[in-house]
Amino acid sequence: MSEAPRILITGFGPFPGAPVNPTMPLVRKLATLRRPALADVTRIAHIFDVTYAAVDRDLPELIAHHRPDALVMFGLAARTPDIRIETRARNAVSMLWPDADGTPVRRGFIVRGARAQMFGQHTALLLQAARRAGARVRISRDAGRYLCNYLSWRAIEATRAPGGPALAAFVHVPLTATDTASRRMTVNELTDAGEALLREMVRLVRAGRTAPGIAADIA
Repeated sequence: MSEAPRILITGFGPFPGAPVNPTMPLVRKLATLRRPALADVTRIAHIFDVTYAAVDRDLPELIAHHRPDALVMFGLAARTPDIRIETRARNAVSMLWPDADGTPVRRGFIVRGARAQMFGQHTALLLQAARRAGARVRISRDAGRYLCNYLSWRAIEATRAPGGPALAAFVHVPLTATDTASRRMTVNELTDAGEALLREMVRLVRAGRTAPGIAADIA
C-alpha cells in the first residue's frame, strides 16, 4: 500500500426513469472536500455509465491504475427517503430492465450457482458513523437486481482478488430536496452523511495498516 490512503469514490450517471442522479455531484464534492482528516488522502472520483459493460470495463481498469485501498460506491434509490448501507450483493440480475444502453439481459444471475456475497462487518461501523453525523440511515440486505447490485458484486469480488482493495461499501442514496418545503433530504445533509462514511472508511484503512489483520476481521 502507498503511504497515503487511496479511496476510489464512485457514482452513477443518469438512467431511464432517473434523468437526475444525485450521486454525480455527491461524488465530486466528496473528492474535493477540504478537511484536515482528508488532507493526505488520495481520492479518486469516477462516474459509471449505467451499463453492465461500463462496470466490467471501468472497475478493473480503475483498480489496476489507482490501486485503491478501499471503494466507497454510491447509487440512487429514488423511492426511499433514507440512506441505505448495503450489506450484501445478490447473485441476481433483472431480465425485465435493460441497462441505459438498452442492452437486454439474457440471464437472471451473475455467476451460475453462487450464493450472495457479503460486504463485511464494517458496514455496521459505517452505519454508526453516519448516524453520529445525524443522517437518516439504515442497513439494507437488498441492493436490487440492477446496476447497483451488479457493481456491488464485482466490487466484493475485487476485494478478494490479489492486489485488490481491502474494503468496499455500497451506499444507496435518496433523491434530494429541490425546494425548502420538501421533506426529502437536502444536498447538504447528504454531503454530510457521505463525508462521515468516507472518513470512517479512511479510519478503517489506517487501522488495518497499523494493526495487520484488522481489515480482514471486519471485511
